[in-house]
Amino acid sequence: MKAVTIKQLKDELAHKSAADLKELCLQLARFKKENKELLTYLMFESHDEETYIQTLKEEVDAQFEEINTKSFFYIRKGSRKILTSIKKHIRYSKKKETEAELLLYFCKKLKDFKPSIQRSTRLQSIFDTQVRMIKRVIEKLHEDLQYDFQLELDELLDNE
Repeated sequence: MKAVTIKQLKDELAHKSAADLKELCLQLARFKKENKELLTYLMFESHDEETYIQTLKEEVDAQFEEINTKSFFYIRKGSRKILTSIKKHIRYSKKKETEAELLLYFCKKLKDFKPSIQRSTRLQSIFDTQVRMIKRVIEKLHEDLQYDFQLELDELLDNE
């Protein structure tokens, strides 16, 4: 079965009643965990982005504490898992400020991680890639926010 376009879905949804839309949303939420997480964000967390970001930072802290430090393989695997989770939550928000803040936080946590990521070229590569992404996101922000995030990024990079 081939999926239809977003425009076709939008047109079809325009003809549905409120009860039908409610049922469709509930079906989507039951079908996949990510759909339920997105609906949770949209309905309960999107109005307070600061609390959402703070909650995600706490989750990141907990995930970093759980990383197996026996070898760089496990550290890399754990950090990639954390980054995947962060990216998913960034997609829910769609706000560049949130993206910049969460990626900066991830990079700070990764840089401060023990053992040092500088002893692993692959972990350093993950760090460098995220720094490039942060720079791209900062360019798209308002000038005042650009300045603030650039200061944070410079501070992160100066401590290397």
